[in-house]
Amino acid sequence: MSGAALGLEIVFVFFLALFLLHRYGDFKKQHRLVIIGTLLAWYLCFLIVFILPLDVSTTIYNRCKHAAANSSPTENSNITGFHATATPVPSQHPCFKPWSYIPDGIMPIFWRVVYWTSQFLTWILLPFMQSYARSGGFSITGKIKTALIENAIYYGTYLLIFGAFLIYVAVNPHLHLEWNQLQTIGIAAANTWGLFLLVLLLGYGLVEIPRSYWNGAKRGYLLMKTYFKAAKLMTEKADAEETLEDVMEEVRKVNESIKYNHPLRKCIDTILKKCPTEYQEKMGRNMDDYEDFDEKHNTYPSEKSLVKLHKQVIYSVQRHRRTQVQWQILLEQAFYLEDVAKNETSATRQFVHTFQSPEPENKFLQYFYNPTVEWYWECLLRPWFYRILAVVLSIFSVIVVWSECTFFSTTPVLSLFAVFIQLAEKTYNYIYIEIACFLSIFFLSICVYSTVFRIRVFNYYYLASHHQTDAYSLLFSGMLFCRLTPPLCLNFLGLTHMDSSISHQNTQPTAYTSIMGSMKVLSFIADGFYIYYPMLVVILCIATYFSLGTRCLNLLGFQQFMGDNDMTSDLVDEGKELIRREKRKRQRQEEGENRRREWKERYGHNREDSTRNRNVHVDPKESNLSDISTNRSSKYTRANNRTERDRIELLQDVEPLDFNAETFTDDPLESEPGRYQPGGRYLSMSHSRIFDDV
Repeated sequence: MSGAALGLEIVFVFFLALFLLHRYGDFKKQHRLVIIGTLLAWYLCFLIVFILPLDVSTTIYNRCKHAAANSSPTENSNITGFHATATPVPSQHPCFKPWSYIPDGIMPIFWRVVYWTSQFLTWILLPFMQSYARSGGFSITGKIKTALIENAIYYGTYLLIFGAFLIYVAVNPHLHLEWNQLQTIGIAAANTWGLFLLVLLLGYGLVEIPRSYWNGAKRGYLLMKTYFKAAKLMTEKADAEETLEDVMEEVRKVNESIKYNHPLRKCIDTILKKCPTEYQEKMGRNMDDYEDFDEKHNTYPSEKSLVKLHKQVIYSVQRHRRTQVQWQILLEQAFYLEDVAKNETSATRQFVHTFQSPEPENKFLQYFYNPTVEWYWECLLRPWFYRILAVVLSIFSVIVVWSECTFFSTTPVLSLFAVFIQLAEKTYNYIYIEIACFLSIFFLSICVYSTVFRIRVFNYYYLASHHQTDAYSLLFSGMLFCRLTPPLCLNFLGLTHMDSSISHQNTQPTAYTSIMGSMKVLSFIADGFYIYYPMLVVILCIATYFSLGTRCLNLLGFQQFMGDNDMTSDLVDEGKELIRREKRKRQRQEEGENRRREWKERYGHNREDSTRNRNVHVDPKESNLSDISTNRSSKYTRANNRTERDRIELLQDVEPLDFNAETFTDDPLESEPGRYQPGGRYLSMSHSRIFDDV
C-alpha cells in the first residue's frame, strides 16, 4: 500500500474538480485554455486539502522512528510534557507503519510542485488570462496587448514593492538575506494576504452554513425566499434583455454601415458570430452585399470602437443566456416548493405534482423513489434531517471558533483539534488521525469555498450553476482558491499543533510546512499576525449571526432577503404574483397540448383510414374527376374545420382574460414579435417589460 493511497486520491480529486467545473462551466462554448487553467487551479487546491491528512500521519510515524532511534528506554522514562505524548516510548508503543505511508522524499517534491504551480497560476497566469478572455480584440495579438495593458498596474505594484524591499535590504548594513530567506518572505507575504481574506470568508461560512440548513427545514421560509429571488431575478432578466437589445441595435447599425469590401468587414463578421442566431438571421436578410462603401461621404467606426462593441456583445449575450436559464430553474424550484406545501396535508400520503414531469432516465431509481417514498421524504423526514445536520454543523462551528482563539496555548493544550490529534497519537491510530484531520480540514474548506461560490461582485464575478458561469468568473475563482488554500492549511496545522512555529517544540515538521521555510525571519508576522488575527473570526461570526452585512447592504440600496422588512414583503408579493402567472401560462400550455393529443388520437387514425380506403377503390377512369371534386371539397372542408376548431377552442377556454399575463413565448430570441422591424428597433415583448410598465 506504499504510495497507493496517494495515487488513488490524486485520481479521485481530478475527477472531483472536473465534475464541479462541468457543473459551473461550459466545455463546449468556453475556450480550452480557460477550462484548462481553471481546472488546474481547482485541482491543485483540492489536492492540498485531500493529501494533507496523509502528510500528517506520515509525519507522526517519522517522529516515532526518530524518537526510537535517538533515545533509550531509560531516557524515555524521564521525559515529561509534550514529548512524552508526542513521541511515546518505543518499548511500550512500537512504531506501526500507517497503511497510507508515503516513502521519504516524495512529499517534499510533491508539495513543492503543487504549491509553486498554484502560486504561478494565481499571481501571474490567471490574471493575464482573465483580461485575455474578457478582451474584445479580434486577433490573438490584439487580445494579448489588451491583457498586458490592463495588468500593467497589477504587475507593476508587485515589482514596485519588491524593488523597494531589495533597496532597503541593500542599504541597511545589518540585514544580509539569502535566497532562502527571500523565498520565505515572499511566501509569508502571500500567506498573509490569503489569511486576511480567509478569516473574512470563514467567519461568514461558520454561521451561514448551519443556518442555511436550519432554515431549509422551514418550508414557508424557503417559499418566501424563492418568491423574493423571483422578483429580483425578473428585474435582472429585464435589464439583461434591454441591454442585449441596445447592443444588438448598435451591431445592426454598424453592420449596415460597413459593407462587404470594407477592411473592417472581418471584424463585423466576428461580432455577428457572437450574436444569437435569431439576430444573425435578421441582420443577414437586411444586408446588401453588393453595395460598395464610400470613404468620402460616409463615416465609419474605428477598430477601437469595434473592439469595445465586441466586448459588450460577449458580456450581454452571456448575461442574457444566464438569466434565462436561471429563471427556468427558479420556476421549477418554486413549483416544487408549492407542491410540497400542498402535499403536507395530504391524507393519501402520496406526493402529487402539479405538472407532469418528463419520463425519468433511471427507471430503477424511479421504482424505489415512488410517490409514497417521495411524500415521506419531502414532507416528513427531510425537515428533521436538515435540523439534525444543522445542529451537528453548529457544534463543528463552535469547535472551530474556540480553537481559533486558543490554539496558541501549548501548556495547557486548549485547542480541541490538537487535543483530539494528540490523543490518537498516543496509540498511533492512523486511521482515526486521518479521518479526524480530513473531517476538520474538509469542514474548514467547505466554509471558505462555499462562501466563494455564494458571493457576487455585481455582475463581474458570479459563479452560476448549470454551465452558466463566464470565463472571467471561473478564472477569478481559481485565483481565490489558490490564494486561500495555503493559508487555510497552515491555519489547520496550527490548530492541531503540527506546526512547530505554533507548538514551539523541536519536533520534525510536516513536509508541507518544510517548504514554507522558517517564519523566524519575520517574527512580527509569525508571532503576531498569525496568532492574533484569527481571533477576529469571533467578531465576524457575531456580525453574520445578526445579519449586519445584510442590513448594511439593504441600507445602501442592495435588496436582500430580510423577514422583518417592508421592502422584502413587497418583493415577496411581487414574486408570488410572477410565479402565479407563470403557473397559469404553463397550465394553459399543457391543456393545449392535451387537447391536441386527444384530437389526434380521436380523429387522426379515422381520417388516415378513410383516405387510404378512398384511394384504393377509385376507378382509374374517374381519377381526374375525383381529383377535381376532392380539391374543390377540400377548400370548404379546411375552412369548415378551421372555423369549427376555433369555435371549439373559444367554447373550451372559459378562463377570463388577464391582460397582465403573457401569452407568448418567454424567450425574446424565439418570439415572432421580437424580430427586427424596419423602423430600426428590436421590440421586446417579454412579460418582464409589460409587468414593469403596469
